[in-house]
Amino acid sequence: MMNSTKTDLKKRALMAVRDYGIHLTLFRNAMSEWAGLNVTDMECLRLLFLKGIATPSELARHTGLTSGATTAMLDRLEKAGLIERRPNPDDRRGTLITPAKSGAEKAASWFESARKAQDELISSYSDSELEIISDVFERFTKLWEQEREKLRRDQ
Repeated sequence: MMNSTKTDLKKRALMAVRDYGIHLTLFRNAMSEWAGLNVTDMECLRLLFLKGIATPSELARHTGLTSGATTAMLDRLEKAGLIERRPNPDDRRGTLITPAKSGAEKAASWFESARKAQDELISSYSDSELEIISDVFERFTKLWEQEREKLRRDQ
């Protein structure tokens, strides 16, 4: 009986992780549409907010866009005031892309409701439960990084 319960709990946990991923993607797609951007534009912004700075080539690799499509995306984001292009001090022909300060504030405002809902949800857990939740998400993050690396090696 104990094995059956653990098996059921493992299935439930993995289905919850799957459903979380699906619903996060659906939310991101809805947010992109609401903000008047496409999904790739939002992916680019997420990467920039994470890294703080990137080259157009890095953004093209991350998004899977061609160099021409990346330029068009950066033009849209710059026109919307969400990014800035700066000269690359290490490559006089190169450009660095950073989030625009006003753009970061604008984008942060789009997620205010979701941040409040997340805070309310996460605040309902005890310290020990938060340790477990943090551990699970940190391990899944590492797992996805490792799986992504395997895909790169197999190319």
